[in-house]
Amino acid sequence: MKRPIAAIVGTGRGVPEGVMTNYDFAAIGIETSHDWIFERSGIVERRIARNGETTCSMAAEASHKAMERADVHPGQLDMIILSTATPDRLLPSTAVDLQAELGAGRAAAFDIGAACSGWLYGMTVAEGMITSGVAETILVVGSEKMSAIVDWKDRATCVLFGDGSGAAIVQRAKTGKGILSTFLRSDGKLADLLYRPAGGATNQFSQQVLDERTQFVRMAGREVFKHAVRSMSEAADRALDAARLTAEDIDLLIPHQANVRIIEATAKHSNISMDKVYVNVDRFGNTSSASIPIAIDEALERGRIKEGSTVLLVAFGAGFTWASMIIRF
Repeated sequence: MKRPIAAIVGTGRGVPEGVMTNYDFAAIGIETSHDWIFERSGIVERRIARNGETTCSMAAEASHKAMERADVHPGQLDMIILSTATPDRLLPSTAVDLQAELGAGRAAAFDIGAACSGWLYGMTVAEGMITSGVAETILVVGSEKMSAIVDWKDRATCVLFGDGSGAAIVQRAKTGKGILSTFLRSDGKLADLLYRPAGGATNQFSQQVLDERTQFVRMAGREVFKHAVRSMSEAADRALDAARLTAEDIDLLIPHQANVRIIEATAKHSNISMDKVYVNVDRFGNTSSASIPIAIDEALERGRIKEGSTVLLVAFGAGFTWASMIIRF
């Protein structure tokens, strides 16, 4: 097992106060039910941003909390890495807006686009930056306003997603605690199974796009489910192998919170019992790249992660991308 080079020294989350339950969909004309949603996803409710709540504002809330817990002030940040599939604007990055909001004037700031796996991609980049000596204190954020890109007339997708942000301060490890292993993969051949057909530079906004609602997320649910289970299982195996650990060494599994059936299948493959799996998809829905850092912050707050805990993180997202990481806290 390698000696950790980078470690999380503080976490935070920022989620909207607005709660939308499964029962609330009837009020907006969606033909669905609580039972239908819960049986297929395990979701009971999700947080939905109100007017004025943005990807940046949620990221700032999470970041302030993480910085306070790490005893880090904005001027100490060398880098800000923000993962999002829902940037507030296409140019410039949301990361530089966050930098301005925090007053972190000496930091380099940039976005990462790896969908639900993005925060783990960002954490891996942060570890590399610290390893190379480019940075010593890095803010890694996953922030998503998924309610802005789902089609609220499509019950197959709009019931699944929620809004929120999670953040972590990463510094050079000073003890044996920190990142033990990482694994990243992608397969662009599968991109059209989960994507937004329009709104980019190739298929720009037009009246036709608006009429056809192709600026919103499209998903082939059954195929996505199959590839998610396969890829997250592979990612879990690869992270364990790289750290020279087994399932018995893992104190807690925190998977991407997309669907409780995917979570259960991944845990079963890894031979990790569900009592060692952190699940909050029932309360937040799928918050894309924010889901794992939100769950880490909650797990720390609730005592599910303690000093010395070995935690396996695993994610899968559009792209397709998948990733895993093992951290000793």
